[in-house]
Amino acid sequence: MPEPGTPQPITIADQGFFWVGVERHKQSYGTIPAGQMYVQYQIPARQSAPYPIVLVHGGGGQGLDYLGTPDGRPGWATWFLRQGYAVYVVDRPGHGRAPFHPDALGKMGNPATFEGLGDLFTRPERTPQAYPQAKLHSQWPDGGEPILDQLLAGMGPMQTDLPAVHREMARVGAALLDRIGPAVLMTHSAGGPFGWMVADARPKLVKAIVAVEPFGPPFVDGPFGSLVWGPTAAPLTYDPPAASAADLKRELRKAPHPDLKDCLVQAEPARKLVNFRGIPIVVMVAEASFLTPVSHGMVDFLKQAGADAELMRLEDHGIRGNGHAMMLEKNSDECAAVLHQWITKNVR
Repeated sequence: MPEPGTPQPITIADQGFFWVGVERHKQSYGTIPAGQMYVQYQIPARQSAPYPIVLVHGGGGQGLDYLGTPDGRPGWATWFLRQGYAVYVVDRPGHGRAPFHPDALGKMGNPATFEGLGDLFTRPERTPQAYPQAKLHSQWPDGGEPILDQLLAGMGPMQTDLPAVHREMARVGAALLDRIGPAVLMTHSAGGPFGWMVADARPKLVKAIVAVEPFGPPFVDGPFGSLVWGPTAAPLTYDPPAASAADLKRELRKAPHPDLKDCLVQAEPARKLVNFRGIPIVVMVAEASFLTPVSHGMVDFLKQAGADAELMRLEDHGIRGNGHAMMLEKNSDECAAVLHQWITKNVR
């Protein structure tokens, strides 16, 4: 007999994997595949959610960020499967099971380090760039260095051409939705622009965007490029049209609280992201993440551009102490439940 409280087995109607976005690049030694995205899926026998959910990992990560936690618990992919969603987990081009070679995708940066990303995810209060909310971080799994090993072992380098990465997100994301149909996109961190680019490319197929701590704020300079188009490094469709990123005039908007940072938005009159209209968007931010001070800036920008966007702070839902990767932390299921409630309320 199973222990009381043990989750019931999940009955799967179908599962498997496929590739989208495969291109052929000619090299001196032959023709190679390039730009492909790996997609793993599971469809429950009782599919109660009206649309599937696509889980998109962040920078340096891979789809396994949603498959399990560093301390061995089931991840968000399983959690949403239990709620009746068909779940599609991707490895973006050049990450995880989507192989990387510079002949196919261009130059890569350095791999993740224990001193850099390891500390930022697990001990942000000890990092040189510590922010006021870092001291509130308390949800990283117990277990010390072995748990940190589990985090870093799956993290790889990132491509150095950020505009090219974002253009590829639009291409492979559109190919995925063309194959599976309308879906909810859940993105994380540097995977955040995947949602913005795909919404622009396939607005009728994106039923909602759940942006978990998306890369930002708008117009920010990153290590491999700048978000010169607002939320992305590659062009989006604006009205009036923007011939170049320089057409997007900027102004600084004051933060709503002293512990938050002022962020850039468009100078008025603001151009509108016409393909975002009618797509429900939530930007979720944790209490103790390095993006906590600036995530309001993404929502300010999106709303100004005509999008139906809202900010969700986990502490407003009684969920405290989370860092940037809450899907890997001790209370990951609680965090997923809040997002599920939002999807249930907003997606029709």
